[in-house]
Amino acid sequence: MAVADIDKQLCFALYSTSNRVTSMYRQLLEPLGLTYTQFVVLMVLWKEDALSISQLAQRAALSKATMTPLLKRLEQKGLIRREALPDNDRQKSVVLTQEGRELSYDSADITDKVFCMTGLTAEEANLMITLCAKIGVETE
Repeated sequence: MAVADIDKQLCFALYSTSNRVTSMYRQLLEPLGLTYTQFVVLMVLWKEDALSISQLAQRAALSKATMTPLLKRLEQKGLIRREALPDNDRQKSVVLTQEGRELSYDSADITDKVFCMTGLTAEEANLMITLCAKIGVETE
């Protein structure tokens, strides 16, 4: 009977790599008081502000159940606010505050440092992004 070799499993390679990269971000985000998931949500908003919670969850590849406590923490930090949509009082739009926008100035430095920590070339990183997108991870 054949036994699965963990070192030849795509799922494990992606899982362990994701954990390692998230750990790299964690050490750089800790001084800012942010988690990696909060940073992902902010990166989405820096690209396109004032999204509905559903749109934000989809673009950040997070479940709606994850969004509620995450947005609450970002709101408590003064980085975002939730506003009722003009045409629908029951639906909320997530909007960056000035402090949330200003935090974006540090974001390129953080992502550059993580990129350097990976030891990948720009070509290797772009290939990995392309391959992940092929599997189904939306990157744009």
